[in-house]
Amino acid sequence: MRKTAIFRSDLFLLHDPGQNHPERIERLRVIYNVLDRPEIAEKFVFPSFRPAELEEISRNHDRALVGRVEETAGKNFDFLDQDTATSAKSFEAACSAAGAVITGVDLLMSGEIDNGFALVRPPGHHAERDRSMGFCLFNNIAVAALHAVKQHGLKRVMIVDWDLHHGNGTQFSFYDSEEVLYCSTHQYPYYPGTGSLEEVGTGKGEGYTINVPLPGGFGDQDYAAIFNDIIIPVGRDYKPEIVLVSAGFDIYQGDPLGSMAVSPAGFAYMTRTLQQLAEEVCEGRHLMTLEGGYNLKGQRDGGIAVLSELLGEALAEDEYYLSDEEYRKFCDAHLTHDAIEQACQVAKRYWKM
Repeated sequence: MRKTAIFRSDLFLLHDPGQNHPERIERLRVIYNVLDRPEIAEKFVFPSFRPAELEEISRNHDRALVGRVEETAGKNFDFLDQDTATSAKSFEAACSAAGAVITGVDLLMSGEIDNGFALVRPPGHHAERDRSMGFCLFNNIAVAALHAVKQHGLKRVMIVDWDLHHGNGTQFSFYDSEEVLYCSTHQYPYYPGTGSLEEVGTGKGEGYTINVPLPGGFGDQDYAAIFNDIIIPVGRDYKPEIVLVSAGFDIYQGDPLGSMAVSPAGFAYMTRTLQQLAEEVCEGRHLMTLEGGYNLKGQRDGGIAVLSELLGEALAEDEYYLSDEEYRKFCDAHLTHDAIEQACQVAKRYWKM
């Protein structure tokens, strides 16, 4: 059993975008409720963490944006864009969400944990340098990746984003950088409209952005093929010093904001392959952070599947963990659709596949 850290706080439940908003408090609470079971909680470590300092957030965001988000503190309701609303504690929660992922990087680099999952709100991957958008205030994973580069001197950080929506903010944070490899699978064309096949980076960053834009309806075997044929081979060639993951559960079958068909077994397989990659190339340093997911059952079951795989064992007899037979079937999945083949051909321009 690995030493798996979970980063959680009741503060993340105080970010309230308003009644009937898709990014509601319950989407995190359903996972916390599972972790409140003593027989589950005893399997994990729950490190304390500090909020990110404004200087750390400003590595990725304009001071004007940081100041604008800070202005929302204490206000019962404010809008950063038409989809992105805040409440009195949202700024504090956003700083703590970024701080949780930063702390996860620190603990991985010191060897104090084996891997971890930052179960945070608000999410982050849409937030651009000068704009909060798509339910996201600050870009948690981008801030943490820059912390890994600036504070720990890492030269190869891999970010894998399997959220339904393209992580435009994360992509453009590193679009001209060779220090961060960004790989995204996402429904396309769809919000936010970025993430086409030919968005591959620019300058020194050319080839360090890999997009796998997909039509709706893709399920477990399709995502397994993407990881088997693109994500993991590229990762082996890149040899990251840490693997960071934007884990969105909105690709779950029946999510109200998308039309993908991934089950808990699919989430488990993607997590296991990334854990194996991390163990192969970077001493197991593997940190996930929560992004989207709006079906509460999918959020709960997907979260359990991911946590089981990070831990390396089933959380309980009735919970999700891939059997050897299921795992072998996923390993045999390859190039199930033209969209995957096209993305593979683009990746081959830059990486050994």
